[in-house]
Amino acid sequence: MRLIPPLPAWRPRRPPAGRAAGLAVPGLAAGHLLTADSVSQVISNTTVWIAGILAGLATLFLTFGGVRYLMAGGDPAEVEKAKTALRSAAIGYGLAILAPVIVTILKSLVGG
Repeated sequence: MRLIPPLPAWRPRRPPAGRAAGLAVPGLAAGHLLTADSVSQVISNTTVWIAGILAGLATLFLTFGGVRYLMAGGDPAEVEKAKTALRSAAIGYGLAILAPVIVTILKSLVGG
């Protein structure tokens, strides 16, 4: 008696008729993958990307700083290096939070 059903034969999936094969990007219409309505939209999207990258790097520094601090074993030089990494993480998080504010200020200065 066989308890496991047979696996279906593998075959590549084809996209539905009228849809292009590839990566579907939310918020973008088909055929308009790399277009933007305005320069303001490009700046806004870039701001979101930069904030995400800064937050990711800050998390990496926070992790390295925390591990370094735990592994320092009382060595003053290693503790100082760990504190520097943790300080860098705090600066990174601050910049990630302030990125939209900085872009808004720059937009108002250049008249955008």
